[in-house]
Amino acid sequence: MGHGWEGVVLKLFRGKDFEFTVTATEEVTEHYRRVHVTDGGMLALTGVHPTMWVRLWFDDGGKPHQRAYTLVDPDPEAGTFTLEFALHDGAASEWARDAAPGDTIEATVQGTGFEPPDPAPARLFVIGDPAALPAVKSLLAALPKTPATIWFETRHDADGELDRLGLCLDAGLHELRTVERRASGGHLVQEVKAALPELLGDPEDAYVWITCDTKTTRALASYVRKELSVPKHHVHALGYWRP
Repeated sequence: MGHGWEGVVLKLFRGKDFEFTVTATEEVTEHYRRVHVTDGGMLALTGVHPTMWVRLWFDDGGKPHQRAYTLVDPDPEAGTFTLEFALHDGAASEWARDAAPGDTIEATVQGTGFEPPDPAPARLFVIGDPAALPAVKSLLAALPKTPATIWFETRHDADGELDRLGLCLDAGLHELRTVERRASGGHLVQEVKAALPELLGDPEDAYVWITCDTKTTRALASYVRKELSVPKHHVHALGYWRP
């Protein structure tokens, strides 16, 4: 499958192409699925870092369609990792629902660099949803001693079963606040704005990680930077999907 103009752009930015092969799948919930793959030699070439992601290429009615997914449990020696899909409508979810051992999918690695803040922040604030769950897990693992408050937006009852989804929190270190998705993310924005100012403390000592839908991410990133004065380099904001 050709990658169209997006593939050309990624090549100009030195994107590297690989082919992954499905080895097994797991239906975690009705709305969340894991797909285990071999990496086609990728990890030996690229190495691994926290929250590392790849662009997967899907066929969408005969046209190339790419979406970014975070690697879960990457093992460079074995050349394996897992991909996790929050299922909804669209080509990516259709592929994940139907994926079976032996299936292959093309991928491009480009622009995935992330370094955990050094020194570690005094406090971590994480705002995400099921689509961002693999990145959230990787981030918490990269900062294992940092106290964190996590706002997690849910769309389905099963989204709140975070142990089942693989997010294992330390009760003494992590505070979880689940927020039902309402008003196209507006309810989450209200909940964060109502609580974050009191929790924040010194903005210089905090790190804020925002990975929701694009509109919500933009609204919250602007808020923490402009109204709460969190330094730009202490804010990571990336919209993971569009409603």
